[in-house]
Order: sequence, then C-alpha cells, then structure tokens
Amino acid sequence: MKFSRLVLALTLSAGFIASAAAQTTMRISISVAQNSHQGVAIDTFAREVEKRTAGRYKIQTFYSGALGGERESIEAVQLGTQELAFSSTGPVPNFVPEARILDIPFLFRDKAHARAVLDGPIGQEMLTKFDSKGFKALAWAENGFRHMTNSKRAVNSPDDLKGLKMRTMENPVHVTAYKGLGIVTTPMAFPEVFTALQQGTVDGQENPLSVIMAAKFDQVQKHLSLTGHVYSPAIFLMNKASFDKLSAADKQAFIDAAKEGTKANRARVDEDDAKGAAELKAKGMQVVENVDKSKFVATLAPVNAEFEKQFGKAEIDKIRNYK
Repeated sequence: MKFSRLVLALTLSAGFIASAAAQTTMRISISVAQNSHQGVAIDTFAREVEKRTAGRYKIQTFYSGALGGERESIEAVQLGTQELAFSSTGPVPNFVPEARILDIPFLFRDKAHARAVLDGPIGQEMLTKFDSKGFKALAWAENGFRHMTNSKRAVNSPDDLKGLKMRTMENPVHVTAYKGLGIVTTPMAFPEVFTALQQGTVDGQENPLSVIMAAKFDQVQKHLSLTGHVYSPAIFLMNKASFDKLSAADKQAFIDAAKEGTKANRARVDEDDAKGAAELKAKGMQVVENVDKSKFVATLAPVNAEFEKQFGKAEIDKIRNYK
C-alpha cells in the first residue's frame, strides 16, 4: 500500500514537473504606462499567445521602461537577452535603416491612410527587412500622429518653434526635420523625458495624444498644439532565433496574437484621439487645435527635398499617394 502511494506521489510529481517544464516564459516591454495604447497592445498579445498555444507559452509584460527605453529594449531583442518588445518606430532606423522613410513629416494624410499602407504590400514587404537584422517583425501597430507640447508659448506656426529646446526621439529623420523648423533638438530616451521637462532641461517634446496622456505630461507642460506633423507607427518585435525555434503552428499563433494586439492598440488610439484634447484642456493645458499645417509643410520644403534625394521621390510618392 505504501509502495502504491509512493508510486502515485512520484507520478503526480513528475506530471507537475513536466507541466511546469512545458511552459516557456518570454518577456515583452514598453516604455510607457500600462494604462495606455501600448499597454493594451501587449496585454492583449500576452493573453492571445497563452490562449492560442494552450498555455505552453506565457508572456510576462513590463511597463514604464522597467527593462529600459525603446532603443535599449530593441537592442536586447536583437541580442537575444529579451525575447520581445513593443516599440514606436522612433529608434528602429538605427537597426533597420529601411524603416526611416515612414518617419518623414506629413507623409500620411490620416490614420486610415497610414494603416492601409502598413497593412498593405508596402508595409508587409518592409516587415521582411527585419529578418536579416536579428528580428522577426510580427506586426505593425500604432503610436499615432505626433503633436508639440512646451512650457514656453503657444505654437500656431513654425515661427513659434524657433529656439525652443525640444526633446526628440533618437531618430535621424525626426532630428533633421525638426532642425528645419528651427527647433534646438535634444535626442533623449523616453524614460528620461518627464524629469527633463520638470527640471527645465528641455522646453518641450512631441508625441501622440495617447503618449502625452499616459505620461501625464500635462503636469509639466503648459502648451499643446495639434500639429500632427509625423505619424508614428509602432511594431511588435521578436528575437529571430526565438521565433525560429517555434513550431509552424506556434509561429502563426504569435503572429495572430500580435495582430489582435494591433486591433486593441488602434482602437485605444482612436479613443484617446477623440477625447484627448478636451481631457488635457480640462487638466489645465492651453490647446491650439486648429493649426495651419500648410505653413509647416512649406517651411519643411528644403528638408523634404533632401529626403527625396535620400529615399527617392518615387518611393515617397508611392506611400504618399497610396489609396
């Protein structure tokens, strides 16, 4: 009898060990808070991966730059010290130069246009460019249209930007464009931005409404102008070697989970865009809602001419005129 109980105990124990061993844990990170468009993206992704792989893969989620800023997280994914990251495309050109073209100012008419480009042949072909750099790009998602905030003055036209010291992303296209607007650019990782604004190290920054709200920049910035100067995509990235180890079914499960994350992410961006200006105004920010974007486009004409040389006018027009 004792022997039977011992065999049963060992069998159950072995079962538990096998079950535990069968679950693989992976990590994914964002640089903003959980209650955000990026938070819903990775939370949805984590749930979907676990569901679609019957619990064999568990995704641990990290928020607010707990594993570092976007550039650090992307680097960690490339090196394989972190399996997954969700990031805006801001730092991506440092790893995949082909993605630079997406950050050209006033490239996209609206979110519908941007989403159609990313979900269509142009965007899907660009995802393949990540393979040779140590990544599997699972899906495009969205950060949103970027707007200017600062602590000094209302921005109604490009002239109002001259001399403002603004935090920018670590992105060469952004830096070149903003210098063309007369901004004193200060590239900086996102986790450092709130403190830099609070201490007056920089006068302002630029980000989509979703990020401005999630980061509580209304606490350290007085002025918001809805310039919508750059559409900022986001992306689900996975270490290529980690992805390649998956079975064919699990590979598809991760891709499909990322697509579900994108749906949730875009829905939250739409929600934040609809209510963001009013909420930030209610919190004390002075908001310039009707910005004459044609003045910004005209000021950037010399910079755009340089971009046409760099990327090819035909390639830019292919995106700009996509239906």
